[in-house]
Amino acid sequence: MITIIYFARLKEALGLTSEQLLLPDGVTTVEGLRTLLMQRGGVWEKELGPLRSFRAAVNQCLAQGHTGVKAGDEVAFFPPVTGG
Repeated sequence: MITIIYFARLKEALGLTSEQLLLPDGVTTVEGLRTLLMQRGGVWEKELGPLRSFRAAVNQCLAQGHTGVKAGDEVAFFPPVTGG
């Protein structure tokens, strides 16, 4: 089981602040998790798809698509931060 946390526009669009998810066999990376979530279709596919920009963190450390995920991890998805 992992905890997924959604921030900012993702939280609003998906209608969730967080969720618990049992990782299926074969889902071992952030990219794999993203693909799994996109398979829900609709807004999930739109918001997590390749045309939308967002960042990820695993256990509060910035992550890339190839970053590993495993049971017990906390994964956060959030829009990139801009500032000036």
